[in-house]
Amino acid sequence: MIDWERIQTVLLDMDGTLLDLHYDTYFWLTHLPARYAETRGVEPEQASREIHETIQSLKGSLEWYCLDFWSNRLGMNVSQLKHEVGDRIRFRADAPAFLRALKASHCRTVIVTNAHRGGLDLKRERTGLDQWVDAIHTTHSFGRPKEDPAFWPALHASEPFDPATTVLIDDNHTALSAAETFGVRHLLSIHQPDSQRDPLPEGRWPALERFETLLPITPPQPV
Repeated sequence: MIDWERIQTVLLDMDGTLLDLHYDTYFWLTHLPARYAETRGVEPEQASREIHETIQSLKGSLEWYCLDFWSNRLGMNVSQLKHEVGDRIRFRADAPAFLRALKASHCRTVIVTNAHRGGLDLKRERTGLDQWVDAIHTTHSFGRPKEDPAFWPALHASEPFDPATTVLIDDNHTALSAAETFGVRHLLSIHQPDSQRDPLPEGRWPALERFETLLPITPPQPV
């Protein structure tokens, strides 16, 4: 799926790509509505409806991913609530082995995530994923999500990479499309970001089921 001899930089999404999206799905659709219902004294169905409507209205925006926004909107400390179910945070199958292989390779490995800093820090604490990569960038530092085409030149200014020798692996098809517009040549999606939900509909890019299919990572041949 990838000619590693031609790759210099690997950009990796976090949630749904390296980490099982089940944690986030459970938090936003089950845990948060339940805690909101308890705090506000409303029926669980009403709490779920209010949160779902807000999620749908903001989908794809930076606010959608912003824990500070959600805390203000709901009148709750959402960052703290995410810790309550932190035991559900885990890697997708064989992601650690892939990260170890990248660490030992010739590639620069960079996580590019829409996660808010509070959520990112929690996942770093739980998984130690930061030890396997060269850098982590959250889109909140740039003021635009990955779905916004203007994000990619901003990232490039901070994290120089050659789009022609860069691969992006991401479960977000809109983000992949924006990166493609910028010129990132090698793009892979994820077949099943959430281990407890159905696979994603087929997109325009090859869908990765297991990272082991990308191994071994072959270094460039000496000139």
